[in-house]
Amino acid sequence: MPTVLQLTGGDPAAASVDAVVVALRPGEEGPVLAPGAESVDAAFDGGLAALLAVAGATGKAEEVVKLPTRGAITAPLVVGVGLGAEDDGDAAEQVRRAAGAAARALAGTGHALSVLGALDVRAAAEGTLLGAYAFTAYRSNGEGKEPVGQVDLTGDDEAALRTGTAVAEAVATARDLVNTPPNDLYPASFAERARELGEAAGLTVEVLDDAALAEGGFGGVLGVGQGSSRAPRLVRLSWSGGASPRARVALVGKGITFDTGGISIKPAAGMDQMTSDMAGAAAVVATTVLAARLELPVAVTATVPMAENMPSATAYRPGDVLRMYGGRTVEVLNTDAEGRLILADAIVRAAEDEPDYLVETATLTGAQLVALGTRTMGVMGSDAFRDRVAGLARAVGEDGWAMPFPAHLRGELDSRVADIANVAGHRYGGMLLAGVFLREFVPDTLPWAHLDIAGPSFHTGGPYGYTAKGGTGVPVRTLHAVLVDIAENG
Repeated sequence: MPTVLQLTGGDPAAASVDAVVVALRPGEEGPVLAPGAESVDAAFDGGLAALLAVAGATGKAEEVVKLPTRGAITAPLVVGVGLGAEDDGDAAEQVRRAAGAAARALAGTGHALSVLGALDVRAAAEGTLLGAYAFTAYRSNGEGKEPVGQVDLTGDDEAALRTGTAVAEAVATARDLVNTPPNDLYPASFAERARELGEAAGLTVEVLDDAALAEGGFGGVLGVGQGSSRAPRLVRLSWSGGASPRARVALVGKGITFDTGGISIKPAAGMDQMTSDMAGAAAVVATTVLAARLELPVAVTATVPMAENMPSATAYRPGDVLRMYGGRTVEVLNTDAEGRLILADAIVRAAEDEPDYLVETATLTGAQLVALGTRTMGVMGSDAFRDRVAGLARAVGEDGWAMPFPAHLRGELDSRVADIANVAGHRYGGMLLAGVFLREFVPDTLPWAHLDIAGPSFHTGGPYGYTAKGGTGVPVRTLHAVLVDIAENG
C-alpha cells in the first residue's frame, strides 16, 4: 500500500506513533537540532542532539540514526536525519532529501510523525512519498519491507500538502511506467495506459495506430517502429487549462519502449537499461495528468510518439531516407539515433496547434552522460526559454544545465541525398548535434526547450535521498514547475 500523509498540529513528544523523525544540522561541537523538535528535545532534558551524536549522528546530509526513546516520549523510537549545512545547497531540496532518506529508513513501520513539515510542508511531502516509493509489481515472494504506512507532518499548510502529494504521485506514475518491463510495456499497451490515465483525469485523448500514422504521413515513427512485431502508436493528451487558460504549452516526450539500436545494434552490456528509453514519454504523460489534477490555468497538450526499435527483416536500415511528418526528408546513417526521428514527427504535429511554448524531453544521447554525468540533464533550445527551464530544473532539485547550439554544428548534419542526416560522421558533440537536429523541426518563432535526460531518468546505483534504483521520474517536477511559472508569468 502507498504511504499516506496527513498534517498534524499536535505535540510530537506526545504523539501515539511508532517513530518521530527529527532533523539535524552539523554544528561546531556536534549536531544541532533543526526547528520543530523542541518538545521532543525538552523530554530528553535538552540532550537529544547529544544522545543522537553518541549514536553516530553528525547532521550531514541524508544521514539517518535511530535512537530508542526508553519512555522519554510516547513513541518508542526517534529517527534523526541530517539536512547538511545551511549554506550547502537549496533549503527545500535539503528537506526533500532528508525526508526521503528518513522514509526509506522507516520501511516496515506502521505510523510515524516527521517534524520536517515544520521546515517545508511541500518539500517534506514530496521527499517522504518519493523516498517511500517501491516498485513491487513483479515480486512474487514478498521480498522487501512494506513502505511506511502513514506519516504525519507537522504543519498546517493544506495547499502545500496537496501540491506536494500530487507532484510526488505524478513522479511515482512516471517511475512505474519506466520500471514496467518491455514485454508488458510496448507501444500498444503504453498507449492504453496513457489513455486510462488521461481519461481518469478528464483529459481529451487521441491514439493513432499504425494505419492512422501511415495515413497521416508520420514517416519517422513508422520507420523506427517497422522492425518490431509490435506496431507503433502516437498518443495525444489534452488538458484545457480551465475556463481562462493563460497560455498554451505543448509537451513532447520520447516513447521508445525498448531500444536495441536496430540494425546499428547496441552492445549487449547494459542493454537491459533500454527499458527506460520511454522515460521522456512517461514524464510527459504524468505531467499532463498532473496539470489537470491541480487545475493549472495553462492549456497543455502532450504529443507522445511510441515505438520499439528492433532489428529484423523489416527493420529500417542505415542509408534509408525517411519522409517525416510535414514533408522533410532524413537520411538515416545510424538506426540507433532513432529517438530524434520519432520526436521530429511529434514536434511538427505539436507545433500545428500553435502553442506559446514547446517543451520536449527524451533519453536521447549517451553523449549527455559523457558531458554532464548521471544526474544533470542537458537543456537546449531557444536561448531565453532554455535558461528559464534550466533554472527551474535546478530550483526543484532536478539539476539542469543550459547547453549551446554553436552555428557550425548544423553543417555536420548535411546529407548526401536528403534534407538532413540523423547523425554526423563523428562522435563529437553528440548531445548538441541531436538538439540541432530537433531544432530543424521547430518553428523559428516558437520558444522551445529540449531536455536530454539520458542519465538522470534512470538510476543504476544504490538509493540516495528520495531517489530509488530504477526509474527516477525526472523531469516531471521540472515540467510541472515550468507550467506553474508560465501560468504565473506568461
